[in-house]
Amino acid sequence: MNDHVYKQIELTGSSIESSDDAIRCAIARAAKTLRHLHWFEVTETRGLVEDDKITRWQVTIKVGLRIDD
Repeated sequence: MNDHVYKQIELTGSSIESSDDAIRCAIARAAKTLRHLHWFEVTETRGLVEDDKITRWQVTIKVGLRIDD
């Protein structure tokens, strides 16, 4: 069968480096316990500002997991 079915979950990753790194952290952590991660969509991007500097990025993503046959 060539058609796939996906389940969506929402994750929020954080990083002191960048928004891209926050996404990578969320995906890497989820991959330790979930199988068949297939795609992601960024839904929110936030940052923490301290002393006029960005000190942390937070990115919320929806992740699609392919359901087993």
